[in-house]
Amino acid sequence: MNILKVTSSILFFFFFFSSFSYLATSRESCKNYVCSTNSPGIHFPFRIQSRQPESCGYPSFDLSCNNATQTVLLNLPYSGQFIVQGIDYTTQQIWINDPNNCLPKQLLSLNLSGSPFKGVYHQEFSFFNCSSGLLKDQLTPIICLSDSNHTIFATSSRRVAALLLSTCKFITNVSVPVQRPFYEQILSSDLNDDLWLTWDEPSGCGKCESRGGQCGFKTNSSHEIVCSNVPRQSGFPRSARYAITIGVGVPGSIFLLGLLCFLFGKIKSYNARRQVEILEFNPTIAPIPKIMVGLDGPTIDLYPKIVLGESWCLPKPNDNTCPICLSEYQPKKTLKTIPKCQHCFHSECIDEWLSLNATCPICRNSPQ
Repeated sequence: MNILKVTSSILFFFFFFSSFSYLATSRESCKNYVCSTNSPGIHFPFRIQSRQPESCGYPSFDLSCNNATQTVLLNLPYSGQFIVQGIDYTTQQIWINDPNNCLPKQLLSLNLSGSPFKGVYHQEFSFFNCSSGLLKDQLTPIICLSDSNHTIFATSSRRVAALLLSTCKFITNVSVPVQRPFYEQILSSDLNDDLWLTWDEPSGCGKCESRGGQCGFKTNSSHEIVCSNVPRQSGFPRSARYAITIGVGVPGSIFLLGLLCFLFGKIKSYNARRQVEILEFNPTIAPIPKIMVGLDGPTIDLYPKIVLGESWCLPKPNDNTCPICLSEYQPKKTLKTIPKCQHCFHSECIDEWLSLNATCPICRNSPQ
């Protein structure tokens, strides 16, 4: 009803005027920075060293752009440099790889102590040095560590490790940071998938990012973390709101309050007459059926994400096609699983589905 629409708009203006005195000017934020078109955007708590002020980043979160215009993580003091493949500021996760395309070599000396990062999950792998040609057809060799005389294998399977102990030389055990825990043992891997790391400090920035705000220091000289520039839930541009506020002011608020009282009286009278007409026409009125709606955004964001590596490790290995868009999964694509039934989908496909339907599109069970 048009009267209700007008009334809701007037209500918005009234409450906006009454709370205007509490608005504060947000701090000037650091701009998002990228090293190249294919590299992730960099903002707080990270910063590009020598290209952004120190106040744009949290201590020990310095990055740099190398000669190949790739983002390089600087602050792994005991493990060297890594390429940053992506950053999820909402979940506070970063995934990295080796700039020299031999990540297993980096893993042999990986030490996250002295850095603010830790593994999201860990999987234990045993490294073995075998004679050239041995088990090469049955297991996946690590090519960049092998040569014509020796082949290097890595396995998380105790059965395979016991077999290799009898024929090969044991090198070491390595705890590998992975995106998600593997419930099945891996017979062998070349370990070239990205390392998944997370950070705890600064805390609260993930929640700020999920609200569309920007995390950062309150001032250039302070280490207090604040969340600024959170979008307002309104269809009116900020400039329009400021102009209306300044132009109308307190007299306009008093006028609107009187107008509201008048409109509420008219609406109440109209609804009473309308109710009488409906009852006279049909005294027995069936209740309006409830309309099923989807899940809210924060609930949908809670479902676990999977970014496919080259190994295509899925909770259900045979499900390699998104049931919603019917497209095959590709490496580096972000998927989401419904924990209760473990069905996988493209993240954007299932997000749109769950916003309209509160059931799994395959088994129709409620994901809640």
